[in-house]
Amino acid sequence: MSRQDQKRNKVTLLDVAKHADVSRATASLVVRKSPLVGAETRERVEAAMRELGYVYNMGAARLRAERSHTIGVVVPNLTNPFFAELLGGMEASVDAAGLVMIIANSGDGPPRQAAVLQRLREHGVDGIILCPAAGTPDDLASKVSDWKLPVVQALRHVTDDIDYAGVDYAAGMEEAVEYLVSLGHQAICFAVHGPVHSAYHERVQGFRESMKRFSLKPDLVIRVPDRVDQIAKEADALFAQGRVPSAVICFNDLVAHGLAAGFYDRGLRIGRDISLIGFDDVADAEAMRPRLTSVSTSPSEIGHNAVALLLERIAQPSLPPRCWISATKLHIRDSCSPLSSS
Repeated sequence: MSRQDQKRNKVTLLDVAKHADVSRATASLVVRKSPLVGAETRERVEAAMRELGYVYNMGAARLRAERSHTIGVVVPNLTNPFFAELLGGMEASVDAAGLVMIIANSGDGPPRQAAVLQRLREHGVDGIILCPAAGTPDDLASKVSDWKLPVVQALRHVTDDIDYAGVDYAAGMEEAVEYLVSLGHQAICFAVHGPVHSAYHERVQGFRESMKRFSLKPDLVIRVPDRVDQIAKEADALFAQGRVPSAVICFNDLVAHGLAAGFYDRGLRIGRDISLIGFDDVADAEAMRPRLTSVSTSPSEIGHNAVALLLERIAQPSLPPRCWISATKLHIRDSCSPLSSS
């Protein structure tokens, strides 16, 4: 018999399953000596294997089970201290699992993101953690399904059909607004920057809803430049068109640092003449003077959760999509004061 005929006539595990009147999955459990199969079923499958002359190809099984023990992580900005803390949390969990992390920067652009995702797939990573770039197409879930590769969204989400590890941005914004209101502030501004994505929308919406809850004007949302030095130069924009905010909540701590410099140039004393709250509470919040009150989003914890979700997805690909949301906490320091002392 020729090699081609042998290949054509080779008994498969599906043949064994049909002969034993069980599913292919059950037959696979038997050949892998799984204790999950009952004795009667095991005997029936083993008898079918003997009758058909089935030979378990261990080499092929090893190839199917082979993993690279690497995971890819794609973030939009490696210069932001927040992402450094996020990656630190991921790395600790990845190390503990005996894996290696490959980090890629999307530059917050969908074309570059698509390119780095393709490279990670070519490198044979076991899974990917993705902080989606602003403007990521809505068909991300269908693409991931075609890849047959475990993927977890972190910080930002494009679809509910893929695992997501994030933070309750709206609750964090509510904490900030409520604290300022408790100090007597009513003219509260929200300074935003950067590309528009799910986290952007959730923070803006959280600010507006919190302001409405206290019957305050929700429309004081001011956009500032992306670079810290440019933010300082544009601090006057917060006071344009008759606006005189007594307190400012910032999209993140980078915006707070930029505005702090701008307020200094304007002769305003933070924590006395104007109150300032950051968001994310990265390490630099303690280094600023006065120390910055900021909403902590615990980036290390988000990183840990994202890795945990990915490892579970790798082990159990059929799990339903999950969403792990971390709580926020307002860390009160020195950059806010009661309105009466402003």
